[in-house]
Amino acid sequence: MSVTFLARRPCAADDGSMTDAPKRPGGRRARVAMRAAPPRTNPAPAGQIGGQYRPLSDTAMQQIYDTALRLLSNLGMGEVPDRLWRDLIAVGATDLGQGRIGFPKSLVEDMIDKAAKTFPLHGRDPNRTIEIGTNRVYFGTGGAAVNTLDIDSGLYRPSTLTDLHDFTRLQDTLDNVAWFTRCCIATNVPKIIDLDVNTAYALMKNTTKPVATAFTLAETVEPIVQMFDIAAGGAGKFAQRPFVKTHISPVISPMRFGEDAVDVVYKCIQHNIPMSCITAAQAGATAPATLAGFLAQSLAETLASLVMVNAIAAGFPMVFSNWPLVIDLRSGAFAGGGGETTLMNAASAQLSNWLGLPSGVAASMTDAKAIDAQYGVEKGMTSLAAALAGGNLIYESSGMMAALLGVSFEAFILDNDMHAMTYRTLRGVEVTDDNLGYESIVASVLGDGHFLGSDQTLAAMERDYYYPEMADREQPRSWEEAGSKTAWNRANVKAKSVLASHHPDYLSSDQDRRIRDIFNIL
Repeated sequence: MSVTFLARRPCAADDGSMTDAPKRPGGRRARVAMRAAPPRTNPAPAGQIGGQYRPLSDTAMQQIYDTALRLLSNLGMGEVPDRLWRDLIAVGATDLGQGRIGFPKSLVEDMIDKAAKTFPLHGRDPNRTIEIGTNRVYFGTGGAAVNTLDIDSGLYRPSTLTDLHDFTRLQDTLDNVAWFTRCCIATNVPKIIDLDVNTAYALMKNTTKPVATAFTLAETVEPIVQMFDIAAGGAGKFAQRPFVKTHISPVISPMRFGEDAVDVVYKCIQHNIPMSCITAAQAGATAPATLAGFLAQSLAETLASLVMVNAIAAGFPMVFSNWPLVIDLRSGAFAGGGGETTLMNAASAQLSNWLGLPSGVAASMTDAKAIDAQYGVEKGMTSLAAALAGGNLIYESSGMMAALLGVSFEAFILDNDMHAMTYRTLRGVEVTDDNLGYESIVASVLGDGHFLGSDQTLAAMERDYYYPEMADREQPRSWEEAGSKTAWNRANVKAKSVLASHHPDYLSSDQDRRIRDIFNIL
């Protein structure tokens, strides 16, 4: 095989001139400016494909699933509300006595077959709608932090309604947060109806992403749907294209239903509100401490929610949100950032995808109180593992700290970069003749002797590389001369800048007036 040798191209002089070769348009300065500019296309968009990490073998998944089916059939569920009892018996559930209802294997598998496998989470802005199911990965938010890390003092204080508005408009600017759920509880709003109403209002006013909320009681659903209708453009419009889902925990571990949450399920189905049915058992407390036993019970409980929803309305959009949570068995304290949480939420995502169900898991729930090394390790490991396992919706993944008791503006900024790096990891390495670039390698080796100015490098810079906004990549001396700022320092400046400048109002003046005429907007 013969190789055509290329003449060595002269190198650029310090002033940007070329001695012999023709100049590229703009010269060296233009190329430097091009490198400094953000990529024209997002090299790491949300919705990348997971599923590469499989902590469970096929045999292990089958064993866990079989044990879950045995639990549902033989032990069944307790504390079943009367209306739900009738609906479950009508589709084939069995009376086990002592107030417990059993789900035969045939019933469970029939409901799995009938369940929605993919569906959209609509944004009020259609361009922000995401399609969930299969093994596409989207990072979002969640949580009910009663404390906020104050952006000025750096100390924790009770979360307020103003904080919720501020977090909502901050994340509205973060491309890698695909949907938003309230991340804090407004502790200064004591009345349940006012809390639910004002939480929903904050979502409507400050973002057009897909959002989620919670209804404390069934009685609050219908009034708040009226608010959604106003935002959607008229009576009944919300149900035609629901842009809010709800988070519900209808199962109380171990193995029983919660009546208030079940009532909310019925109301949400009535108004076509998609839902995440969340099982949040805690290992060693409300579920076995053994990891395999925990996964079996938690899977059984989430399957019970699935049977319930599809018995009421077959095919209704439900996220199969099986969240394995862990406590520190030495103290009983919730531990959101441990290796066991990493492993079990990844295993949960794998099991849900194996069943073909839209999956929801929880990750990035660091136990750290400050943005420090513990914060980085726990957030990075748990969120990457959940994504690699193919969790469709990864909850709690933005802003949360202190084992879900705290939330931070700076954390939102830093986590946005972390999500992009995770999406980039999931995207993987594309191998084509073009990006293998045999000819480009030959040309660079025999030409300039480097790849810095090649067309292939410039194309890759635009297409393949994510440049984190908050990471410091300077030399130590340059870093020191710039003030030796930490990631927390940089994120603090960025968060303050966004909060000072980004004041969206996604409700028209007429919509806002009509909502305020009806509801107690604080």
